[in-house]
Amino acid sequence: MIRVLLADDQEMVREGFAALLSAQPDIDVVGTAGDGAAAVAACTRLAAAGHGPDVVLMDVRMPVMDGLAATRTLLGGAADGPAPRVVVLTTFDLDDYVYDALHAGASGFLLKHAPAAELLQAVRVVAAGDALLAPAVTRRLIADFVAARPRPTDRVGRPDRLGSLTERETEVLALVARGLSNAEIAGSLVLAEQTVKTHVSRVFTKLGLRDRAQAVVLAYETGLVAPGA
Repeated sequence: MIRVLLADDQEMVREGFAALLSAQPDIDVVGTAGDGAAAVAACTRLAAAGHGPDVVLMDVRMPVMDGLAATRTLLGGAADGPAPRVVVLTTFDLDDYVYDALHAGASGFLLKHAPAAELLQAVRVVAAGDALLAPAVTRRLIADFVAARPRPTDRVGRPDRLGSLTERETEVLALVARGLSNAEIAGSLVLAEQTVKTHVSRVFTKLGLRDRAQAVVLAYETGLVAPGA
């Protein structure tokens, strides 16, 4: 059973999403929140009771604490219990918060007006440990933000950040950032797909990454992959 917590300041949105998700046999809505602070508190409370959410659907624009700050708190170790996976809910597909949320560790984003089937797929995909978006879509999204937005000096990656990777692992990271699936990377490098999965896992572990979305962000920020390349 996939446990989900909904965080949105619009009651109608929360109720609509909760009704849709609760009707699924494999999804359990364990809580709702009207702002980011309440979402963090609910996650902490639920985790302490032994049934913390696996996935948090997090609106970005909320009072008290916005979704970005809440995501940082949940995924930065400030909240108690194992960290859930966060899916950012946004009204606009180029919402300025999307990049920052992914940078903070969110596993992807979803438009609020997306079809019901996409919402259900998003929850299941993220709960399974994958990035929400298809790698190529994630790559294009991050490329747009990295190319268009000036980056503060503390966000610019340093080349030595990748120093712990082997040459092969660096190749794999670059291909992940270009939107290739594990099967496509295996074909490109003439490796077994299981070997690629092992390399991807090692890259994530060495660099402290949660999923492919964060890998894409890091690859662009360190200059390993250039926007449009």
